[in-house]
Amino acid sequence: MNGKTRIDHARLLEQSNAATWVKNSRSSGGTNCVELAFLPQLVCFRDSKNLDQRPLRFSTSAYGASIGGLEQSELPI
Repeated sequence: MNGKTRIDHARLLEQSNAATWVKNSRSSGGTNCVELAFLPQLVCFRDSKNLDQRPLRFSTSAYGASIGGLEQSELPI
């Protein structure tokens, strides 16, 4: 291999399907919601009205850096 970790997409899909999904705290309770699932090394995002689509997946470190950047006003909202 070239130093990259091989991703088992089937396993990730299985984990995300079995995960506990939570709605964004700013959700209005309607159908336009963003849901998150926290897996061992990933944070997944999905659109609650498009559950058949593959969720967006980010490493926990990338998620943490993004949230930190938003909290410090380093990233535009």
